[in-house]
Amino acid sequence: MPTSLLLFPSSALEAPPPRLTLAPVPRVQLEALVARANAYASTETRACATQKAYATDFRSFETWCQVQGLTSMPATPATLSVYLASLAGEGKRPSTIARALAGIADEHRHRGCTWVRGPSVIGDVMGGIRRRHGTAPDQKAPLSDEDMEAMVAVLGEDLAGLRDRAILTMGWMGAFRRSELVALTVEDVGPAGEGLVVQVRRSKGDQEGRGAKKGIPYAGRPSLRAVRALAAWLEAAGITSGPLFRAVGSDGRVRPDALSDRSVARIVQKVAAAAGLDPATVGAHSLRAGFATTAAKKGKSLDAIMRQTLHKSERVARSYVRHAGMFDDNAAVGLI
Repeated sequence: MPTSLLLFPSSALEAPPPRLTLAPVPRVQLEALVARANAYASTETRACATQKAYATDFRSFETWCQVQGLTSMPATPATLSVYLASLAGEGKRPSTIARALAGIADEHRHRGCTWVRGPSVIGDVMGGIRRRHGTAPDQKAPLSDEDMEAMVAVLGEDLAGLRDRAILTMGWMGAFRRSELVALTVEDVGPAGEGLVVQVRRSKGDQEGRGAKKGIPYAGRPSLRAVRALAAWLEAAGITSGPLFRAVGSDGRVRPDALSDRSVARIVQKVAAAAGLDPATVGAHSLRAGFATTAAKKGKSLDAIMRQTLHKSERVARSYVRHAGMFDDNAAVGLI
């Protein structure tokens, strides 16, 4: 996929009407401004994970079209409809198919091709896929505070154990997305009277990079003492700047680069299995979901939960609250 969207060549700039008396911009400077405008429209401004996913989705579509003898650019609504049906036939989830469609659309716009879905045909196909195959998201189970206690208990005091304890407790207490967690640096964390203040520089709901802060309070329960766990990991690893969470090699050395977000998911599943939990039901999102559901069960307000999770949508945040209280005042309780 190209790395930038060419908004226009410099030759496309029109001169102002004669009645306007504006000071002319030197040609060299104008070329520089065009380059800057194109840079702002670059896909680099999009989340890296989204950019890679879109590129992969379009390559898959392009390959499929080559095999079928169809044109991928520009693609007709009929070609797109058949491709979406083929993905559904392969067992792809509706959410995966919708993302593939978004990736194909993005590439069309990127190359200056008009993106026309046609007279609702693609929408009709997607609607049929959702009705036939369901739209329920494949969400991981939340990890409760009791689950966390069991998981932390199986971790050792070696570097990997200290790191994993810090990842689990910080991820849970801070309700971090895994991408937020691995993006944290030492410079993003500072002491406060009641714990730590963490600067989240960019998140899924903040693509413009305005940033937000989260408070990680001191905890009474040993299993959730994130402040202490993070301090122990940083001291043992000798980390004084740069990424908070890094790989530990087989030689016992701490690597300089940050862990990937997938590494966080693998760590959660590995520790869950060691603690006797089903690793297939949990993932990195289980930390964030577990915080929200536990907070809801303990009577924390929706506003307080959203300040920690950084949810922008009340509808999404309320799903955790409803999950937490599904047996509170349940009409079926006590019937038989």
